[in-house]
Amino acid sequence: MPRGRKLQTMERDAQALDLHYRGLGYRQIATQMGWRSPAAAHQAVRRAIADTYTLSRTEAVKVEEQRLDALERAFNRVSATKHYVTAAGVGVVRHPDTGQPLVDDGPVIHAGLALLRVSESRRKLLGLDRPARVEVRNIDAIDGRLLDLADQMGTVVPRQAAGVPEQA
Repeated sequence: MPRGRKLQTMERDAQALDLHYRGLGYRQIATQMGWRSPAAAHQAVRRAIADTYTLSRTEAVKVEEQRLDALERAFNRVSATKHYVTAAGVGVVRHPDTGQPLVDDGPVIHAGLALLRVSESRRKLLGLDRPARVEVRNIDAIDGRLLDLADQMGTVVPRQAAGVPEQA
């Protein structure tokens, strides 16, 4: 435990960080946590982040997985909710012929993209996306190999090469 800090303070800082990861601003975090200013919320978030880096790798992975789980749940809720197109002063926009509310797929698409980013973060965190092995050959290496093969074959007289037409 960091020097001079109580466990209760560390837990409140962690709650503030969780709210921050859920997308709340420092003013909203301060209000929800009962702090006087957004600056207090900002400091709590910074302390919680610093605490995360003092954890063992296993503990840090577990904490980060919990944060990704919370984000995933939030984005899944957005994705599962039906959204309608709205306009200022009109409210829900309706189809001119059918009178049915127009469905807005934008929030679902954004939630899907956010879920993809959460998934990418999770795979990276867990080491599931290992780089593919790639062999790089440059022209010099290929030319060198061709010269080696030519040396092994020896000198070829054009008329001796069966089936190879002579140049005119």
